[in-house]
Amino acid sequence: MAPQVLGALVRRYGHFDTAEDAVQEALLAAVVQWPRDGRPDSPKGWLIRVAARRMTDLLRAEQARQRREATVAERVPPAEYLAPAADADPAGDHDDSLVLLFLCCHPSLTPVSQIALTLRAVGGLTTAEIAQAFLVPEATMAQRVSRAKRAIREAGARFRMPSPADTQSRLVAVLHVLYLIFNEGHTATSGPDLVRHELAAEAIRLARLVHRMLPTDGEVAGLLALMLLTDARRPARASADGDLIPLAEQDRTRWDAAAIAEGVDLVTWALSWTTTGPYQLQAAIAAVHDEAPSAEQTDWPQILALYDRLLSLVNNPMVVLNHAVAAAMVRGPRQGLALLRALDADPRMAGNHRLAAVRAHLLEMAGDRAGALAYYRQAAGHTTSLPERHYLEKRAANLAAGG
Repeated sequence: MAPQVLGALVRRYGHFDTAEDAVQEALLAAVVQWPRDGRPDSPKGWLIRVAARRMTDLLRAEQARQRREATVAERVPPAEYLAPAADADPAGDHDDSLVLLFLCCHPSLTPVSQIALTLRAVGGLTTAEIAQAFLVPEATMAQRVSRAKRAIREAGARFRMPSPADTQSRLVAVLHVLYLIFNEGHTATSGPDLVRHELAAEAIRLARLVHRMLPTDGEVAGLLALMLLTDARRPARASADGDLIPLAEQDRTRWDAAAIAEGVDLVTWALSWTTTGPYQLQAAIAAVHDEAPSAEQTDWPQILALYDRLLSLVNNPMVVLNHAVAAAMVRGPRQGLALLRALDADPRMAGNHRLAAVRAHLLEMAGDRAGALAYYRQAAGHTTSLPERHYLEKRAANLAAGG
């Protein structure tokens, strides 16, 4: 809901930075007032009205400050920013999130800044979560987000959908950010919950909007298919106590059959009629997993072939990691372990628990219990997700006990 509130304010007033501050203050007010006074009939409208009032106060205060500073008096924001358009209804049902999404992917920004800003404004992720997604320090990411906001303001960007040509030029960043938002929702990088359903649902909602706008784009269809096929397993990914259940042990009868069918249809169409891209290949891999009647019947040779093709298109350490798992399932764990060595010197994987977790799993498959135990413990020490940590600690404890 926060991105839609932010979009309404930016559409009405401009001033991206100030609008974000006003939305945060409205959210804080809701935390205090809603438990006491009751949830309003229209939560989104309530948030927009409160944020709009705070926005007006902040802009008036800023203008007063600037008027006091004679040397910069000519930089006072024009009156158009303080008054809504004649047809603006800030508390209405208009959804500005797609416009906000493309605004954050403005061509004045670097690709990394586009994605970081969109994760912050549209995805609602914290700076720490964005830094984790990019595998960089939090302070570095905070600077990038601040610079991106400033660049948008200095570029004089307007809150409206870009032209068709500009839409295509921003599409790579738009799809990447939706992918990252979904991933954070599918497996939270930190905290007590395995899944942040609101983030995954928002990413799927936005992907549907982009697909509706660009119905013949294969990578848009591929990304939406990937999200649906992955999210379809959510009901079976955790126990009643919140413990992580790995893919091979999940109750497949709990998977969402309708989401799987829709995802398979989308990726089948995209691979048949458009140029093959990374999202389509990842969706195809997810489809192979989802259509297998059991873990033992998974078509691992087909998955390995799809990862081989994906590696020829992208240079991503997580793809290398998953490719190693597929190779281990087809050619044996020693082959997978050999492929993992390529990631040891990759700075993007420094301190990432997933490399240690996969190495532990493959060592366990190979019969090296001591090595597996050490890497399970290392992975558990590096993750900030409590469900993942508990799962890794349980695997380590089982090995230590001789199980």
